[in-house]
Amino acid sequence: MSFADDVSAAAARLSGVALTTPLQRNDRLSAATGADVWLKREDLQVGRSYKLRGAFNLLSQLDAAEREAGAVCASAGNHGQGVAYACGRLGVHGRVYVPSTTPRQKRQRIASLGGDQVELVVEGDTYDDAATAAAEYAATTGATVVPAFDDLRTITGQGTVALEILAQLDRAPDVVVVPVGGGGLLAGLGTLLKELHPSTRLVGVEPAGAASMIAALAAGGPVRLPEVDTFVDGAAVRRVGDASFPLVRDSGAELVTVSEGQICTEMLDLYQVDGIIAEPAGAMASAALAESVVVEPGQTVVCLLSGGNNDVSRYAEVVERSLVHRGLKHYFLVEFPQEPGALRRFLDEVLGPDDDIVLFEYVKRDNRETGAALCGVEIGGREDYDPLWARMKASPLKIQHVAPGSTAYRFLI
Repeated sequence: MSFADDVSAAAARLSGVALTTPLQRNDRLSAATGADVWLKREDLQVGRSYKLRGAFNLLSQLDAAEREAGAVCASAGNHGQGVAYACGRLGVHGRVYVPSTTPRQKRQRIASLGGDQVELVVEGDTYDDAATAAAEYAATTGATVVPAFDDLRTITGQGTVALEILAQLDRAPDVVVVPVGGGGLLAGLGTLLKELHPSTRLVGVEPAGAASMIAALAAGGPVRLPEVDTFVDGAAVRRVGDASFPLVRDSGAELVTVSEGQICTEMLDLYQVDGIIAEPAGAMASAALAESVVVEPGQTVVCLLSGGNNDVSRYAEVVERSLVHRGLKHYFLVEFPQEPGALRRFLDEVLGPDDDIVLFEYVKRDNRETGAALCGVEIGGREDYDPLWARMKASPLKIQHVAPGSTAYRFLI
């Protein structure tokens, strides 16, 4: 059978289980790019992500003995929800391992979807820590490991998204943009599109702080990243899958990165303009249209909005990262002389009329002539920064900009 036949068989297994999620034209992104941009709303899928597709496709093919032995998986959150729901539907006992970075909201959803059929275990600080624990559990119990991306059955299940897109558009799109963590989704869509519509341009988007597929393509095989930024928790994978890598490599997909700040900006635009709640990994594909993916006016572009499991408590950090990314918020260390009126002169002579102090921390030290203050300033527009910095350099005060990415900055965000 061809890969397309395998994907069609997976779609039949998912009938009545997975939803056919909407494909919606997005006016905001279409106006910004000049293209005809559509969002494939997998954030409205059961479990609020596409992960159910792969998990159920794998579990539904287990024989009686394998079902009796149970299932286990590691997850950053979304895959665990898919496995939990599938275990509940199929009556299979499951155990889901998640790292400590998995938001509480996702943990609660796993427990809710799995009910009495699923145990939730928090293990380690990264997805890979959780994966190691899951593998050890499987080795001692005989449970079937349900990989989030590193199994052809999972990959085939994820490929059903492409079948829906083609049916809903009633034609092949010019460009498809999808998020990449371990590569299962990109492998499934890419292999299907290469077989059925090889002229469609496929772009995979990784977070700048966890570009494991780009590293694998450069090395000629999966490699382990020495460091991973876990902010985009749904795609913070140190090493892509052995099963997904060759399929992605052979699909001809382009791989790009998108910054965490741009992801946050897109999350806010999705929420405030479009009324869509997206998690960081869910917003990666559409975020890339503003930063790293250039499309041509008039092209039909589909972006996969892959997840809507965002913890509301994270929005403060999302807003912060977006402001810094757009150049609207800056931090400074200011040495104030310990004398009356020093702060007033700073406010009158250094800050502009549209500059707003949003953070000020100062500890007076009596044994010194000066005292340092940490000052956060929000400006009206990106163009206001150079005049502000010019006034700071002209001031008699000693002022240091706390640059994003510096050691001191990492204590702030």
